[in-house]
Amino acid sequence: MEKTRSRSFLIILLTYVLAVIAGIFVYKLTGSLWEIKGILPRIFIADTVATILVWLVGVYYKNSSVYDPFWSVAPPVIMILLAFHLNLLSPGSIPVSLVLLLAAVCLWSIRLTANWAYTFRDLNVQDWRYTKFRNDFPGIWQLINFFGIHYMPTLIVFFAMLPALVVMENLHTSPDSIGPVNVLTFAGFAVSTGAALLQLVADRQLHRFRRINSGRVCEAGLWKYARHPNYTGEILMWWGVYVMSISVLPFHYWWTGLGAMLNTLMFLFISIPLMEHRQLANKPEYASYRDRVRALTFIRKSTKT
Repeated sequence: MEKTRSRSFLIILLTYVLAVIAGIFVYKLTGSLWEIKGILPRIFIADTVATILVWLVGVYYKNSSVYDPFWSVAPPVIMILLAFHLNLLSPGSIPVSLVLLLAAVCLWSIRLTANWAYTFRDLNVQDWRYTKFRNDFPGIWQLINFFGIHYMPTLIVFFAMLPALVVMENLHTSPDSIGPVNVLTFAGFAVSTGAALLQLVADRQLHRFRRINSGRVCEAGLWKYARHPNYTGEILMWWGVYVMSISVLPFHYWWTGLGAMLNTLMFLFISIPLMEHRQLANKPEYASYRDRVRALTFIRKSTKT
């Protein structure tokens, strides 16, 4: 089993290395051959090509979970490569706003990727939601697989990163337009890093509970006060990035919060309903838990009748 797991890790690692190489190649190609001038459209196209490559590998191995690390790996890779490309990481002159953005995204990424690696078994197993979609909709499975499971999250993550990418683009093209860091910048940083810490604690509590209480509803630690504290952290993470970015950007970039909003809506209307439907089907006591504990906030429901 460990040999199979190691082999699966290697396959995924090689897939992502190739995805990064393909993305860099396409980014350069769009600037030279296609003469696309804007940085953001070029990143978007490169991100799309990388997603297609990961999707194709998943199709080959009949396992859509090859894509699972993309959510947490893509943002820091894109931002760090772009920072080097734009010469924003010169020693002694790195903008504080960029340091805070990169630090928040990297801390979040390390935490989430480590949690994926901890729970990953091998390529013989994929996320139960993907299997459900494949079994329920066999005729249009590959459409769901690409557009729903792969490309939609890629779009959401891209737009969630957009505030930070706009900061980086402006630092390169018009650095005078970027304001100094302020109280709001540090508040956003606190929200993002606090969200990553919240997720770390929630995941550790859940793993510890499941080791000794298999099949039961976790109502320990943070899970006593919110049904999905890890989702709460994921939502807060990108709102924190937005607050950090908008605090130093001109006001007309307020619309870059669209990504954080899309991310929030995805959890509210897709991730949470799917998870709760499964929990209710497999654990009858979950209905009582849902009646007593809110989904995302840490304020317990009133038990008064």
